[in-house]
Amino acid sequence: MPGSVYGNMFKISTWGESHGKGLGVVIDGCPAGVELSENDIQQDLDRRKPGTGKYTTQRSEGDLVEILSGVFNGRTTGTPISLIIFNKDQRSKDYSEISKVFRPGHADFGFHTKYGFRDYRGGGRSSARETAARVAAGAVARKILMSLGIEVKAYTRSIGNIEIDYNNFDIDERFNNAFVMPDSNAALKAEKFLDEVMRKKDSAGGIVQCEISGVKPGIGEPVFDKLDSSLAKAILSIGAVKGIEFGLGFDATKVTGLVNNDGFFYDENKNIHKYSNNSGGILGGISDGGNIIFRAAFKPTPSIASPQKTISDTGENVEIEIKGRHDPIVVARAVVVVEAMASITLLDLIFASMSSKIDYIKNYYENL
Repeated sequence: MPGSVYGNMFKISTWGESHGKGLGVVIDGCPAGVELSENDIQQDLDRRKPGTGKYTTQRSEGDLVEILSGVFNGRTTGTPISLIIFNKDQRSKDYSEISKVFRPGHADFGFHTKYGFRDYRGGGRSSARETAARVAAGAVARKILMSLGIEVKAYTRSIGNIEIDYNNFDIDERFNNAFVMPDSNAALKAEKFLDEVMRKKDSAGGIVQCEISGVKPGIGEPVFDKLDSSLAKAILSIGAVKGIEFGLGFDATKVTGLVNNDGFFYDENKNIHKYSNNSGGILGGISDGGNIIFRAAFKPTPSIASPQKTISDTGENVEIEIKGRHDPIVVARAVVVVEAMASITLLDLIFASMSSKIDYIKNYYENL
C-alpha cells in the first residue's frame, strides 16, 4: 500500500493500525546534533491522546513513545529515527458486529472496493489513531523549528456554529479548556452545545486555525511544491479534514484586488513589512515574511450511536448503531495533529531552500 511516506528531505514513514500491536514512524533526514528525548515527543502526544475527558473517546491509551534508533547520548545521530507507540487498550470485539457492513462517513467502502479486504477493527490504517505517529514526528520537526525561532501554534476557532471572539482572544487560554479554544466564553458555549449533541447520540465538526510565526521570506518552491500547496496536501491528508484556506481565504472572493493586495513598506531600519496579511504569509507559493495563517475544516465524527442506514458487503440494506468508544468531536485532539503536519512540511521546505542559491552552497562547502 503506497502513500504512507511523506516529505522529500525531511521524510517520514508511518506504520501500524488502530488495533494492531502498536504504531510508529521512521524519520529520515533529521540532521545530527539535535537535542532530543522521549519527553520532548511525549509532551505533544499527551495533547493528542484519548481518554482525557468526557469529550474524547474513553479508550485509555497512555501513548507512551519509545525511541528505538537515531539518538545517542541525548542527541540525534543523523541516522533514521525510529519511534514506536504500543497499543494497550484496543477492544476489537467492539467492531465484530460491523465486520460485514460499511459505516456511513468512514473509509470502509473505499478500502473494500480498492483492496477487496479491510481491517474493520477501528478502521486499521484509516483510523484517526494513525495520527499519533504523525504527532511524534511533528514533535521532532517542531524542536528544530524552535531552534530557528519559528513557532507553530494552532487552536480551535469554531465548533459547530460556536466561534471564538477575537476581542476575548488569549492564546494561553487554549490549554485551560477541553476544546483548545483561546476564548473562555466560547469554550463554555461549546460545552453546552456538545452536551446537547451527545445527548442526541450525534457528533459535531469544527475549524482549527494555525498560525506560524518567525518564518523568513523565501521558503517554498514556485510550482508544484509551493508552500501553500504543500501545506494543503499535508493538512488534507488528516482523515477528517474536508477543506483548507489561507489568509483571507474564500472571503477574498468578496473583495476587490485593491483591498486584497497586501501593500509593502520599509520601517526606519529598512526592514520590509506589510500593511495587511490577506495572503496568509504566502505569495506565489513562497513565504513573504508575514505570519503564515491557515484554517482547516473538520467534519463531524462519523462514528455515532444513532441509527444509520447503510449496506452490507453481501448486498443487503441494513441499519446500524455504532458501538464502542468514539470522540463526539475530533477538533480538540486534532489541533496538535495540524501543528505536527505543518511543522513537518515547513521544515522539509526549509531544507530544500538551503540549496536555492549558489552562494548558500559555496558558504556551506567553504566552511567545512
